[in-house]
Amino acid sequence: MNFFLMHVLKYEKNLLYISIISTFIVIAYYHLNFGPIMSSDSYQYSEWADDLLKLNFNLLMYYKQDTYIVSHFFYTLPIIFVAVLKFLFVSEWQYAFFVLNLLLVLLSLIIFTKCLLTLKVRPVLISLTMPIVIISVDLLLWPRFILSDMIFAFLVILSIYFVIKSIIKDKLYLLPLFLIISLLLISRPSSLPIIFAMIFFLTISKSQILNRPSTILLIMLFLIIFTPLVFTVVYHFIEFYFNNDKQFSFLLNMVKEGMIIHDRPETWVTSPSTFIDIAYIYFLRLVNFFNPYASSFSKIHIILNVLQTFFILLSLAIWSFIGGKNKSIDRTVFFILLLSFSVAAFHSFTLIDYDWRYRFPIILPLLMIFSISMEMFINRISKNKIKI
Repeated sequence: MNFFLMHVLKYEKNLLYISIISTFIVIAYYHLNFGPIMSSDSYQYSEWADDLLKLNFNLLMYYKQDTYIVSHFFYTLPIIFVAVLKFLFVSEWQYAFFVLNLLLVLLSLIIFTKCLLTLKVRPVLISLTMPIVIISVDLLLWPRFILSDMIFAFLVILSIYFVIKSIIKDKLYLLPLFLIISLLLISRPSSLPIIFAMIFFLTISKSQILNRPSTILLIMLFLIIFTPLVFTVVYHFIEFYFNNDKQFSFLLNMVKEGMIIHDRPETWVTSPSTFIDIAYIYFLRLVNFFNPYASSFSKIHIILNVLQTFFILLSLAIWSFIGGKNKSIDRTVFFILLLSFSVAAFHSFTLIDYDWRYRFPIILPLLMIFSISMEMFINRISKNKIKI
């Protein structure tokens, strides 16, 4: 057994390269069987890209003629990508965008690996995480869509890499982080919670309260309980002062209907009548953002979602019990949790999509915790053996 382990460790970097390529091949092959898929948002991007092409990529003129409910500024990056691909590939632009998405899947896997290597996680443990990445339903679904999701998910994992480097080196990588934040901002409106989490974390990253898993978990628990109450106060403030605003009315009406998950009436509750009723709706939304189950999901979909959720919860349990010895790891886990909570909170206040589309960008970050926890677990076992 020891000989086998030594042999594995000797070739673990080769094993890691093979696992990355194998993971990408499986995911890419699965998507290639479907080909590119257009949704209603895809057709909207296509129309906007046509408008940009007519203006010869003059963004200032493009923004001036903007009449959409949310400024086109927040969709600039995917619109530019579609416009450029339409210009270069004409009728084949959808396939070009599809290939771009698959390329971003590969780059995301590489950066995912670099994040973990920066935290000194063993290559063999990263390799063991790749099968869990493969079974992620989100990674097996969204890259084939002609949407901003894969671009956005790539930028999120890239931002995490530079945040981790900032933690390890105790140095703020201002230029790359500024560029990534700028690109996130023009990728989609839901970039706001990602940007907030990054800036907030970098502001408090040196605080001593982030050195203990128990303290971090208490902070997260407090946020989960306190946030719905804050949202309820904001709800009443908007209702009193901005009730005639179309965008705000849209958000308020969904709460008044008891809506939890958009277009899934089976998740809705009775229309609220009290402060506590409204807070309860926001709490349910916050929790249901991570729900692995939906009545319309196939059995295999539910099984894979449950498995992924199990591995993430197991990882957090391991970290909570044996963490606290490595500041870099503890702060990285806190950042991932803060990022995930920020995204969940934003969408619990606005809208949780029918297919839970908006949690796709935080899947890879959450799966990073599995590799991290396995590294911590093996280190603990090794130290106990040395003591014996």
